[in-house]
Amino acid sequence: MSNFVLRSRYVVLPDGERPATLILQAGRIAAVLPYDYAARDAGPALDLGDAAILPGVIDPHVHLNEPGRTEWEGFDTGTRAALAGGLTTLVDMPLNSAPVTTSVENLRIKQAATQGQLHTNVGFWGGIVPGNADQIEPLIAAGVLGFKAFLTHSGIDEFPNATEADLRRAMPILARHGRPLLVHCELSEENEAWKKGDTRSYANYLASRPKSWEEEAIKLIIRLCAEYRCPVHIVHLSAASSLAAIAEAKAQGLPLTVETGQHYLFFNAEDIADGQTQFKCAPPIRERANNEQLWQALQSGLIDFVATDHSPAPPGLKQLASGDFATAWGGIASLQLALPVLWTAARPRGATLPDLARWLSANPARLIGQSHRKGQIAKGYDADLLVLAPEATFTVTEALLHHRHKVSPYLGHELRGVVTHTFLAGEEVFRHPDFLHLNRGQFVTR
Repeated sequence: MSNFVLRSRYVVLPDGERPATLILQAGRIAAVLPYDYAARDAGPALDLGDAAILPGVIDPHVHLNEPGRTEWEGFDTGTRAALAGGLTTLVDMPLNSAPVTTSVENLRIKQAATQGQLHTNVGFWGGIVPGNADQIEPLIAAGVLGFKAFLTHSGIDEFPNATEADLRRAMPILARHGRPLLVHCELSEENEAWKKGDTRSYANYLASRPKSWEEEAIKLIIRLCAEYRCPVHIVHLSAASSLAAIAEAKAQGLPLTVETGQHYLFFNAEDIADGQTQFKCAPPIRERANNEQLWQALQSGLIDFVATDHSPAPPGLKQLASGDFATAWGGIASLQLALPVLWTAARPRGATLPDLARWLSANPARLIGQSHRKGQIAKGYDADLLVLAPEATFTVTEALLHHRHKVSPYLGHELRGVVTHTFLAGEEVFRHPDFLHLNRGQFVTR
């Protein structure tokens, strides 16, 4: 494979942002050189001027829903949307596909469904459900990156929530193999009374999933993490009231990491009108004061990174016509917008492009066991890159989105940061607004 040269005045490197020339060779970054390096005989060159080069976004929390619910998204549309947003590696959750990824047999069915449809790199999480502890080691041997468990109903009956007893069976195995346990932290109680009131009311929906559910679940997970020393990752943290417990656990040196979602940082409950079911997710988008605390935790490093939890559904399941929060599917569709949504909200808070690279690339790479080769721009790393016009703006429209369904709470919002190019293994695969080379994605394993 011939060399390719990229040059920019703004290259986001592990030690900061500076002018640089990158030599890409055989899918890797062969050299990081001064901007004015005379790259004679180094191959074709692309000078990007003031556009910034960042490591490709890694999103370890995506529901692509294939096979079985391909009409909800699918590998083809999901990974196309990812490329257009500068995402180069996704990790697919064990649900809402059918079958769910709780056995090696089901993993193979899912992997077979990707054939000819992977436009980004994709890894897979296994699932922890009651009765499948005997599948954990076979799934590890088959290449899953870790395991996901719910402590409340997952939304589909095929993926029942794990009990404390189930986790106690699983965590020693995961600790032995160094694989993370990802946990949806809500310990729910019977709470159906709100459905007798106004089910179009966002305030009623928010009250139906109180912060205490997250608090109790996180206390349980921290206690088990301390007992078994199993790597634990809290997904989509929304309740800032749990931050003190998380800070104490990290101070004790527990192997605990945390993500929040773009939607918890961009939107606030006070701004969501009744009937706007495109905002429904679980845990819910909370009040402004709560979300300000999430921002502080992210900027201080207490929250490790941000992931979309892209969980799309057909428009009918979102109950857009009725606005009924009781029956609407809970999930935010946002995969393509991961970077500009976060940058739009973070920039006024003084965040920098190196912050963005840490929150969207370097730290997610650690969770999935790829920090030795992905998530940074450095010699020897995979040449999975994006080019960003950081000051350019655009308005989110249905025509712009490559997701299968165009339902998103971001429609109509003006965002800052346009991804102009995406490179996968050193090959330019997207140049705004066109896809150049598809079907270049590979499986990601440990």
